[in-house]
Amino acid sequence: MVDTLSITLAQLNQSVGDIAGNAAAMLAARARATGSDLIVFPEMQLIGYPAEDLVLKPALVERAAAELDRMAKVTSDGGPAMLVGSIFVIDGALHNGVALLDQGKVAAIRLKHELPNYGTFDEIRLFQPGPLPEPIVFKGVMIGLPICEDIWHPDVCRHLADFGAELLICINGSPYEIDKDTLRIDGVAKRRAVDTGLPLAYLNRVGGQDELVFDGASFVVNGDGGLAVQLTDWEEQEVTTRWTRSANGWRCDKGEVALLADHPEDIYCAMVLALRDYVNRNRFPGVVLGLSGGIDSAICAAIAADALGPDRVWCVMLPSRFTGQLSLDLAAKCAAMIGCKLDTIAIAPAVEAFDTMLSGSFADVAVDTTEENIQSRIRGVTLMALSNKFGPMLLTTGNKSEMSVGYATIYGDMAGGYNPLKDAYKMTVFAISRWRNLHKPKIGLGSDGPVMPEAIITRPPSAELRPDQKDEDSLPPYPVLDGILLGLVEHEKSVDQLVAEGFERETVVRIERLLNVAEYKRRQAPPGVKLGTRNFGRDRRYPITNAFRSG
Repeated sequence: MVDTLSITLAQLNQSVGDIAGNAAAMLAARARATGSDLIVFPEMQLIGYPAEDLVLKPALVERAAAELDRMAKVTSDGGPAMLVGSIFVIDGALHNGVALLDQGKVAAIRLKHELPNYGTFDEIRLFQPGPLPEPIVFKGVMIGLPICEDIWHPDVCRHLADFGAELLICINGSPYEIDKDTLRIDGVAKRRAVDTGLPLAYLNRVGGQDELVFDGASFVVNGDGGLAVQLTDWEEQEVTTRWTRSANGWRCDKGEVALLADHPEDIYCAMVLALRDYVNRNRFPGVVLGLSGGIDSAICAAIAADALGPDRVWCVMLPSRFTGQLSLDLAAKCAAMIGCKLDTIAIAPAVEAFDTMLSGSFADVAVDTTEENIQSRIRGVTLMALSNKFGPMLLTTGNKSEMSVGYATIYGDMAGGYNPLKDAYKMTVFAISRWRNLHKPKIGLGSDGPVMPEAIITRPPSAELRPDQKDEDSLPPYPVLDGILLGLVEHEKSVDQLVAEGFERETVVRIERLLNVAEYKRRQAPPGVKLGTRNFGRDRRYPITNAFRSG
């Protein structure tokens, strides 16, 4: 039995499916944790999280088991033991679990009991729940190992305490959502610590995985609920915590308490890190996007430059006969402020060609949104041609307000590989644009100064697909639109509820109808980082064919 412990919390990124690479990164972190008794890694760090249906491949399960055994043998050197999250087959059933690697062997395995099955999670489909876990014994200390969802319910921690646990170490793959760091600490971890009287170390991963991004922000709370250690967010970090046995049980010594990114920097960092890992892990040399002189494309270019560096961002202005000189000037100034490449390719010849091609079929039919959509699709084809020819991934730039009501052209401005703004409402776009013009994110690789002219932020939004077009010609003002959409999408409110809150019934009914009929478009949209509680795709899964209306 010991009276002190040194435990290193390794808040690392990971690559789904790269078992050897993830193992090498963990072993490198262990080599740096000299003097520690134990080093801890996030949930499923060996195979990456979430691996989704990859875990159903027997070859992946077998390779993970073999790699875990190889890692275990390394611990025969007398260095730190390791807690490694992975997948395990027990009595023929697949489990999410954690292994203690110590003295050259797999010394213990504990399995996740509470399997989340909401929002982005569908672990019940993939895994069997483990039994209520009992503590492991490490250097004579009884350590409870709840895994992620296990601490969001009181039963697992209470069970561990009843069976003699002296401290809790919780490994996590907890995706970012707005305000979730406060919920984790105050709403969950402190409650479990105070309920059991046990200190709790909460270790989360960091990095992007398709539509999810993980913010890190790991921490330790003591049994009285006091915050002892706070790791940074949005960056990898390895922190060695010191633990002492007292007459009242184990406590973590006071350590570094990092300041977490405030709003809207946290949202901006989520976009940057998610895009960085998506582009790099899919081995694109960079990105290409249309730069229109509007705020959405401007902030996407800035996000890309902060994610990848300006030299990996290629902007293209695609003017039509409706594009004003102000848009041309603002796009040029924006690209110069960001420091990225800007080319101009006029689409007028292609528009004229389509007009000629369709003149017979369209004869005696009035001009309408069809001709507007053709312009957008020509731009999409042009940008995809550049992507195909030279290799950069095409970014799309539509925000969540537009995607909600279908104000995006399928096979046009929706064409591309990734959309940083997919889960960002228009008012969020304004907020992060103003913030980025005054600040550089701590993880940013882009310009130290402003990234767009102020006129881009203040000018009325327009698609410029017809003369003097403005978004508010056919939509409510964005503060009103976003208020309605927050109610309909994020909170599932009815028309009557929103009318009771002060919105005009006719407007709410119209927006609900637009939201429903645009589902088929959203099903064909590229992925984008999840920011809120109800992103399109993982969280909100509505039928395309749907006759229900709430008002």
